[in-house]
Amino acid sequence: MLSRSAENLYWMSRYIERAENAARVLDVSYRMSLLPAAAPKEALYWKPAIEIGNDPATFKAQYGETSQSNVMRFTVLNRENPSSIYSCIRTARENARAERTRISTEMWEVLNETWLSLADLDAAKLSAWGVRPFFDWVKARSHLFRGVTVGTALQDDSFHFERIGTFIERADSTARILDVKYHVLLPRSEDVGGAVDYYQWGALLRSVSAFRAYRTIYRREITPWRVAEMLILDSAFPRSLSACLAQVANTLQLLARSKRLECARLAGELFSDLRYGRIDDIFQRGLHEFLTDFILRNNGLAGALQKDFMMSDVVE
Repeated sequence: MLSRSAENLYWMSRYIERAENAARVLDVSYRMSLLPAAAPKEALYWKPAIEIGNDPATFKAQYGETSQSNVMRFTVLNRENPSSIYSCIRTARENARAERTRISTEMWEVLNETWLSLADLDAAKLSAWGVRPFFDWVKARSHLFRGVTVGTALQDDSFHFERIGTFIERADSTARILDVKYHVLLPRSEDVGGAVDYYQWGALLRSVSAFRAYRTIYRREITPWRVAEMLILDSAFPRSLSACLAQVANTLQLLARSKRLECARLAGELFSDLRYGRIDDIFQRGLHEFLTDFILRNNGLAGALQKDFMMSDVVE
């Protein structure tokens, strides 16, 4: 298929997943901000929403104060922030429109209807909509789009690029959420790996829809060690790093066919490290160091994918 088409479909799926992940993080931040807290709530709950997948320097320059209203404007409504929910849905829809002949009618209708519901959204309309109902709606539209994709799309190369975009973006988001939990919500080094508040770790699990799955697997108190093990190494959990890279590595093998492509090699190497990794070794090395390295390698994989299959080598 044409490299431009591959790029459009890949980024269409990445931006849909990015919008959903932003809604997840903001939803948990909002829910946790309603609880009493000893520390300032801006640092505990709203600063992480800026750190995960956004540009803190741009936010500070435009808004200054880290307040709930400012964070919501920047991460939901800001037209200039490429990672805001508004911008993600708009860009995904533009990419889909360019590939109308390669996606199913149902895929286009879901994405177009989603955009039309957001096109004139502003702070007043968001307030009238309701914060939590809006976040639930964004997540539901993303789920609907993925379900329609799997249920109606021809499973050819176009479908494979759509799936790769989803899982590369999801892996990046899971790694960033886990890293920020340790190093923004728990800024003092002596707190890392120590006794952590139950509700904050429960909020982290809920941000990736993992709370019930965690209880099914461990059936005990929530600890950083077990949360990290599940979100990094448990291939049975669909938002874990291991599960995401398994999907990427297997799909790239299908796309590469008999060619020895760098992106397929990098994906296989990264998945192998996760498949055979041990949480003891990760904590001994340092969770922050591990996650930082993973994010860099995942970005490197995305860059290699762009070079091997697409017209641009820019990773957004």
